[in-house]
Amino acid sequence: KKKTYDVLLLDLEMKEVHGEKVLAFVKDQQPTTQVIVLTAKTDIRTAIDCIKQGAYDFITKPYEFGQLCLTIDRALEHRDLIIKNKILTSKINQVVPSSIIGESESIKNIIKLAERAANSESNILLEGETGTGKELFAEYIHKNSARKDKPFVAINCASLPDQLMESELFGYEKGAFTDAKTSKQGLVEIANGGTLFLDEIGEMSLSLQPKLLRFLENGEFRRVGGIANLSSNVRVIGATNKNLMQEAENKNFRRDLLFRLNVITLTIPPLRERQGDVLLLAEYFLQKKSSVRALKRLSEEAKKELMRYNFPGNVRELEHIIERAIIFSDGDVIQPKDLNIPKDDFDFSNFIKEDGSLVSLEELEKAHIKRALDKYNWNRENTSRVLGISQKTLYSKIIKYNLK
Repeated sequence: KKKTYDVLLLDLEMKEVHGEKVLAFVKDQQPTTQVIVLTAKTDIRTAIDCIKQGAYDFITKPYEFGQLCLTIDRALEHRDLIIKNKILTSKINQVVPSSIIGESESIKNIIKLAERAANSESNILLEGETGTGKELFAEYIHKNSARKDKPFVAINCASLPDQLMESELFGYEKGAFTDAKTSKQGLVEIANGGTLFLDEIGEMSLSLQPKLLRFLENGEFRRVGGIANLSSNVRVIGATNKNLMQEAENKNFRRDLLFRLNVITLTIPPLRERQGDVLLLAEYFLQKKSSVRALKRLSEEAKKELMRYNFPGNVRELEHIIERAIIFSDGDVIQPKDLNIPKDDFDFSNFIKEDGSLVSLEELEKAHIKRALDKYNWNRENTSRVLGISQKTLYSKIIKYNLK
């Protein structure tokens, strides 16, 4: 359960448990793991039954070492073909978008929940760390809903100042402000009949939240500078990497707006909880980012390096790692050095000061943010993505800790 294995050598006759039970468990937990059954010549019928249940092949004892190595090599090739086939199937299948790739139980469960949510008309709140793919799930819900033939419109609530955000959402009338030479529709009008996706909704200002609440309550709104009530029929999907209930407790987010949004709440799992999907996603990004004539592949050592890493930036970070490796690697095989994955340098002794007292959480946070900023050359977009916070939050931390 805790590790992913490419190939498993399984002896049918074990004292603690019969090999067939182990095979069933492995195929349930890790479908892409290739199982090679080791069996006595007198038990070939059982070995054949195991192949019917999903084992790759069987070898009778006593076996030759060369034969075993050859079978393992073929099993690895077979596993790679299965992974590539799953990716191609995902691309062809219009029900599940190609970008939502995974075979882990956690991702399959959230896809099932998203399918059920798509059949309703309720507003949805998507929770999850930065880079987990919340917008992909919003698109998935839209494409599998009755609104699929209508617009899907997305906006990041942290990307614009308050006044611009209001005019972007609700539109404005001619003369509403200096540059308003003509009237303009807002996104809620453009999305009429479809879906409006509000990313990083936890960053929406308190002054704009009541206007969104009013729209969610009755579907009515006013353009900036307008006096007429307009209406639009949209389903709203919000996304956040914050705990909005805690934000409501801290008076940073309206509780009534939260209850209007979270009729259905889906939590997208981080990549570290989907370890079995790492190589599947890596293979997908390799095919997506590589040129047709120069398709690259990962060495076995590079695969192990990816499986070792925790991916604080989640799927988005994995995509960037693969893209960078494709650009800077020599030849058609990507090695661990090409991935440029940071080594584990976390020392638990750093928790303790010289006088024996414990380091405070604020001191740890300050040091961690400073390290991340230095690593990404003070690029706030990349740093905030890896830390799993918004750029606005990162900026406030820089000011708070007087980081330079």
